Amino acid sequence: MMAPTFFESRNVVKDLAPLKAHRREWKGVHLRDLFRDDPGRAERYSIQAGDWFLDYSKNLVTERTLQLLHDLTRRARLPEAIAAMFKGERINLTENRAVLHVALRAPETADFRMDGVPLTPQVHAVLRRMKAFAEAVRSGEWKGHTGRPIRAVINIGIGGSDLGPAMATEALRAFADRRLTVRFVSNVDATHFVETVRDLNPEETLFIVASKTFTTQETMTNAETARAWALDSLKDPAAVARHFVAVSTNADRVAAFGIDTHNMFEFWDWVGGRYSLCSAIGLPLMIAIGPEHFQDMLNGFHLMDRHFAEAPIESNLPITLALLGVWYGACWDAHTHAVLPYDQYLARLPAYLQQADMESNGKSVDARGRPVRWQTGPILWGEPGTNGQHAFYQLLHQGTKLVPCDFIAFCRPHHPIGDHHAKLLANCFAQTEALAFGKTAEEVRAEGTQGRLVRHRVFPGNRPTNTLLAPELTPSTLGQLIAIYEHKIFTQGIIWNILSFDQWGVELGKKLAGRILPELLDPTADARGHDTSTNQLIRRYREWSKPLH
Repeated sequence: MMAPTFFESRNVVKDLAPLKAHRREWKGVHLRDLFRDDPGRAERYSIQAGDWFLDYSKNLVTERTLQLLHDLTRRARLPEAIAAMFKGERINLTENRAVLHVALRAPETADFRMDGVPLTPQVHAVLRRMKAFAEAVRSGEWKGHTGRPIRAVINIGIGGSDLGPAMATEALRAFADRRLTVRFVSNVDATHFVETVRDLNPEETLFIVASKTFTTQETMTNAETARAWALDSLKDPAAVARHFVAVSTNADRVAAFGIDTHNMFEFWDWVGGRYSLCSAIGLPLMIAIGPEHFQDMLNGFHLMDRHFAEAPIESNLPITLALLGVWYGACWDAHTHAVLPYDQYLARLPAYLQQADMESNGKSVDARGRPVRWQTGPILWGEPGTNGQHAFYQLLHQGTKLVPCDFIAFCRPHHPIGDHHAKLLANCFAQTEALAFGKTAEEVRAEGTQGRLVRHRVFPGNRPTNTLLAPELTPSTLGQLIAIYEHKIFTQGIIWNILSFDQWGVELGKKLAGRILPELLDPTADARGHDTSTNQLIRRYREWSKPLH
C-alpha cells in the first residue's frame, strides 16, 4: 500500500507546535477587546462563497492565528491532497479506492477519470435512468401490480443509504409533490417498519431497497419484512417487481429477491456511503422533489466543489471552517462541535453530519497505522433553533466546556407568517452575540442585581461561533451547504494525517452480533463463549423474552 506523498513522513505534533505556542499568548484576551480595538474585524473575517456568507469574526482568532493555520495547510500539503482527490487517485488507502463523490455532481462536460477510465458518462447514464423512473412515478405512469398509481415511496436503507436522502427530503419538503408520501425505514427495530407503513395501502406503495451488496443485515431484514407485508395483501409474488426497486450493484441478489434488474440503479465503490446522496442513493429525494430540483441541488454541490478546489486558502470557506475546528481541538481542548440550524426543515442535518464527520474522522491511527498523539474528529451534535435554546444552551453559555458552534440560517422563509421568521433570526443573531461577548459582573450590578446572585447572572462570553447565512433554503443552497461540510471534513483529515474515507470501526460490533444472534434465537445454543457480562445479558434475554401466556 503506497501512500500519496502528502501522507508521507508527517510529524503532526511538530506541525501543530507553533499553534500551541501561540495559544499560550491568549491568556486574558477577550472577544470584547478584539472587536473594540478593530472596527473592521467583522468585514475582514467574513467569506462569501456561492450563496453562502460565513461570518467567522466571533472566533478566538487574530491575524497571527490565521497565518499559522494557513501555514499548517501548506505543511500538510493540502493543495496537493485536493488535487489528488479530484484526479481520482486512490487516496482511500486501506480499501485501495478513489474518492470521487465530486464526480457525481459534475456536468456532462466534466472529465473525471479513474485509472484513465472516464466516469462522467457512467454517472450521467444513471442520472438519466433515475430521472425517467422518477418522472414515471410522479406522473402516475408507473403502476402497482393492481394498476393503481404509486402514492407512497418507502426507502429502506441504513447509514449513508438513509441519512442523506432522509435529511434532504425533509430539508426540501417545500419543493416536494405533496401528493406523494416519501418515508424512510432504517432501524432493524421492527417498530420503525410497522409505524412507517401503518397507514399505507400496499397496492399504492413502492419500496426502494438501498444496499450496495444487497447483504446489509438491517436493510435486508427490513426488505424481507416489506416484501411479506406487500404480498400479504397482493398475494402474487410477481407483484414484487412492480412494488420494489433496488439501488445496488449485486444483480444476482436483486433478482433473487424478485426485483427486475432493469429497475436496479447502480453506484460505484469510489463513492462512500456517507457521501452518496448525489448518486442513485438520492432516488427517493428525486422522486419527492422532481428531477429539475434534484439537478439544482447537484449544481449547488458542484459550485461549492469548484470553490473548494480553486479558491485561495485564505478565502476558502470550507478550509476556513476546517482550520477553526483544528485550532479548537488541538489548542483549546474542545471535544465537541455543535451544529445549530435555525430552520425546522434542517432538523435532520445534525444527525446527517454526525455520520459524515464522526465516521470519517473518528480515527486514532494515522495514515500509516501509527497511533496519533493529537485530537482528531470532534463529537458533533445539535438541534434546530430555537428548541435548543430551551434545552442545552445553558451549558454553551455558562458551562465549563468550550463548545464551538455553527449557526445556520436563511434570510427568507418558506412560510412568511407574521413575525415568526424575524423572531427566529433575532434569536439566532442574539445567541452568537451573547456567546461572544457575555455579560460582566458590572453589567449585572448595573441592572440592579446584588450579592451572590451576581455570579449566577454573569456570562463569561468568549465562546466561539460561526454564522452561515444564505438568502433562502433551496435545492441549490442545500447542495452547497452539504459540500461545505464534506470538504471541511476532508481538509481536517489531511491536516490530522488520517484516512477519512474508510470506517473499519463499524465492523467489530457487526461481526460479534452475528455470533450472538443464533444464541438469542435458539435457547438451547451454548451461550457461554463471551465475557461474563455478555453471557449474563444473553441469559436474561432468554428468560424475559418468553411469552407471558
